[in-house]
Amino acid sequence: MPSAHLALPARRGIVPTGVGLTLALVLVGCGGSGDGTEPPSTSPPASASSTAPSPTPTSTSTGTPTGPIPTGAPTDVSTGLDVPWGIAFLPDGDALVTLRDRAEVVRVAPDGSRTSLGNIAGVDASGEGGLLGVAVSPTFATDSTVHLYFTAEGDNRVVRTTLGADGFGSVTPVLTGIPKAGNHNGGRIAWGPDRFLYVATGDAAEPSRSQDRANLGGKILRITADGSPAPGNPFAGSRVWSLGHRNVQGLAWAEDGTMYASEFGQNSWDELNAIEPGKNYGWPEVEGIESGGDFVAPIAQWATSDASPSGIVVGPDGAVYLAALRGESLWKVPVDAGRRTGEPVRLLQSRFGRIRDVVTAPDRSLWILSNNTFRGDPRPGDDRIVRVPVG
Repeated sequence: MPSAHLALPARRGIVPTGVGLTLALVLVGCGGSGDGTEPPSTSPPASASSTAPSPTPTSTSTGTPTGPIPTGAPTDVSTGLDVPWGIAFLPDGDALVTLRDRAEVVRVAPDGSRTSLGNIAGVDASGEGGLLGVAVSPTFATDSTVHLYFTAEGDNRVVRTTLGADGFGSVTPVLTGIPKAGNHNGGRIAWGPDRFLYVATGDAAEPSRSQDRANLGGKILRITADGSPAPGNPFAGSRVWSLGHRNVQGLAWAEDGTMYASEFGQNSWDELNAIEPGKNYGWPEVEGIESGGDFVAPIAQWATSDASPSGIVVGPDGAVYLAALRGESLWKVPVDAGRRTGEPVRLLQSRFGRIRDVVTAPDRSLWILSNNTFRGDPRPGDDRIVRVPVG
């Protein structure tokens, strides 16, 4: 069985025996939809991944991060967060964190100090909706721009604002009309290496939307900063980058430019996909790895009880890390140019409960965001940001 090493989490008031103490955490195998609480209607085979062939890679080049990767024990950065959802770093090293139900954005410094930047008007936090994704402009140093994704009264939408010394400026919608429902609202937004904004949407509980190119639901969209279809999109005049998705909540890129996305399954399989423009990822016709047809198979899959993946990141070691809600774990998937190169490894199982997001911090550690104050079992100090050294 494959394994990986990750430092033991530090408990409050307890010093680990040796700073470099590590624990080999091995893969374990075992559905639910939305945020990982709906019981499955079928029982999938007990398997945590597939050995089926991976999709054709989008690139043959690879990149290797330089510089040391921190090691040691996971430690709290910030505690007492109320239903946090997304994290994005500012150029100065502070992070913006969205609080879903409160429609609030807080600024968190590396030392854990926290400042409220205020609330976003018009947010509907019913069901799984609310203030979700946040993305900091790649040209923030000159334009101070931040984009947010939230559920409004009639839709999901992407808005643009600026962040100054006095907080956020006026909020301008740039993309509206993304379908909303009590669940499957997508919500992750991220700037790609091409400096266009990618938007992950859900099918809003109507699976047929995912196969309808004219509908914004069940897609990954690629837009400009003002919400227009980005140049070079695969379908003329369309914001659609890929389709056939059920509920994407994780977007990430490797140094070679390969794009990855996590996806909630329904009754059988959660997915990690390598994303290519114009490709169809199968929902609702297929779920998980299927042979034949024109659909792209995932490069890894999990029973929904083991994952329910939300945020993802390509870590400084080149592996994809997935934040698992129902699975209460951080999954590590070794990849190279759009192919999985080894078995997924389960890390931090049940250590911090439900994990909503994972990002790479400026010091090359991972920051994970717990999500126990919503559909979880809150522990003292929840919810929290935890700094997780990798290596």
